[in-house]
Amino acid sequence: MTALEAGTVQEAIALDDIPFGEGRSITVGDDQVAVFRLRGPDGEPLVRAVSAVCPHLGGPIADGQTDGGKVVCPLHLHTYDLADGAGLTGQPALKVYPVEIADGKVVVTAP
Repeated sequence: MTALEAGTVQEAIALDDIPFGEGRSITVGDDQVAVFRLRGPDGEPLVRAVSAVCPHLGGPIADGQTDGGKVVCPLHLHTYDLADGAGLTGQPALKVYPVEIADGKVVVTAP
């Protein structure tokens, strides 16, 4: 973990540790974050990072199935958009984290 500026932290996970279409849960500061590796329109890796805990009943979002930029919570099948965290089945939105690929790692930033 690296301090960037007051109150901001980063955490990284190797891109190769996340298979296409799957997620992994990591800790960034005090937050649990689900990091997903998707295929972009050009076939290149596209990463998304959202809160790892479903707001419905605390399900593990990183274990959910992905499809078309969406993730389905494995406990009660609530669906969320990975780009903006929007709940698509009436649940509150997931928090979205800034994420990028740098030097073969997925870097997630949290305030």
